Amino acid sequence: MELPADFTTAQIGVAVAATLGASFVRGLTGFGFGFLLTPIIALALAPVEAVLVVNILAFMLALSEVRYVLREADRSAYWIMAALVLTTLPGLMLLAATPPALARVLIALAALAAFLIVILPRRSTAFRPGRVTTGATGLVAGLMTGFAAMPGISVVPYYVRQDMARVTAKASMIGVFGVSALASLTSGAVTGLLQWHMVVFGLLLFPVMALGNWLGSLVFGKVSDPVWRGFVGVVLGAAALAALLKL
Repeated sequence: MELPADFTTAQIGVAVAATLGASFVRGLTGFGFGFLLTPIIALALAPVEAVLVVNILAFMLALSEVRYVLREADRSAYWIMAALVLTTLPGLMLLAATPPALARVLIALAALAAFLIVILPRRSTAFRPGRVTTGATGLVAGLMTGFAAMPGISVVPYYVRQDMARVTAKASMIGVFGVSALASLTSGAVTGLLQWHMVVFGLLLFPVMALGNWLGSLVFGKVSDPVWRGFVGVVLGAAALAALLKL
């Protein structure tokens, strides 16, 4: 497998460690994989390569949980999936046209934006999104899937800020992220941006990702809703801070 010349053994080790940590968080919360992993991988690979590698991993992970998604996901997830397909390719093309240094800054700021949205005080009445909000969530998710492998920027606040059972919220987010990853990979293949060495790199990281996700899933059923929602904010805050410090 051909990797960039500056992709050292130390950086590969960081990628493995980051994948393990990000997949553990994903197993616990249903999200956070792209938030945590993309900014770190983007320091070793070109931003386009990093986004596609993360989406390769996200798609493989989602495939392993199809039954869970079909059984538990909210109906809104399917509308969001349909909308995000429309904007994933434009997001990827925008990333390809953006200078790498600027792209890394924008990816870090995207992680920070997700954190700020989630920690906003919850309304006194339950958040009940309508069709316009649901559609907009999908369109933004698609754009951010292509540009930063971070569909959760709009999807996570959409579900976490609702009065919804965490099992339903987690399954819904997993389903959306799986489709968003597939849309990104399809766009990458169509445009020629997806290369075989990215696929191989993703396959090499898959066992590490599967282990982390399994460990996180074990913990998921043992925490209360308030603790789970609090962990959501902590994860996003840590991801945003890490991304900004590493620029």
